[in-house]
Amino acid sequence: MKWTKQGSAPDYRFSLANERTFLAWIRTSLAFLAAAIGLDQLAPNLATPAVRESVSLALCLFAALLACYAYLRWAANEKAMRANVDLPYTKVLSLVSIFMTIVACVTILMVISAI
Repeated sequence: MKWTKQGSAPDYRFSLANERTFLAWIRTSLAFLAAAIGLDQLAPNLATPAVRESVSLALCLFAALLACYAYLRWAANEKAMRANVDLPYTKVLSLVSIFMTIVACVTILMVISAI
């Protein structure tokens, strides 16, 4: 981590806030992973195995990508604070919202077809 030696150390309050944001992204990732496991293991009659496993796999992959992104965002924010520049803007929030909307719609269709 060579970038930790560059610039000046930011105020600890900002570093702690950045860490809390990182942990919030990790919690979101864990929620997607829990949803994937729950869908696969606890709802065997909700849809055909292929559909259920496809949605579970998509949730697992998204959880992994989100966890990686959490670290990259934390590091980018730390670098920006050390360099005393504006924090980078993220467009991932809209991606998370779109993905969650798609998953919710697919889940609604699965529930309706199971009735």
